[in-house]
Amino acid sequence: MGTTNHIQRIILVLTQLAVNVLALIAAYFIFPGITFDNRTAQIAAPILLALINTYLRPIIVLLTLPLNIVTLGLFTVVINAGLLMLVSWTVPAFHVDHFKTAVGAALVISIVSFLLNWFLQPNRLRLRVHRG
Repeated sequence: MGTTNHIQRIILVLTQLAVNVLALIAAYFIFPGITFDNRTAQIAAPILLALINTYLRPIIVLLTLPLNIVTLGLFTVVINAGLLMLVSWTVPAFHVDHFKTAVGAALVISIVSFLLNWFLQPNRLRLRVHRG
């Protein structure tokens, strides 16, 4: 039973990573201010964005909860844009020109991620192993 749960978690992480890659690619095609210098950046930026969204973003959202409540959740877009700028600062070959570009890209990434997660429903994934 433990192996099945482990495989499900791996599949969930890979699905989330694929969603982040597709969302970042969509933002790249929409906003000319987002650039990749090489293929390594095209791989590293979505992976780092997925890790930051998984581990750092919930902490930041929790710490800014009062501001998020006052702005009716709109401050989340600013948080997402800031995290995208953090990825841009951390991955040298990935560039986001302006904070305004990061805000637009954060909106696109959020919408694409929501739609892909809704369509794929990775949290409802069930793996069954039948032994013969």
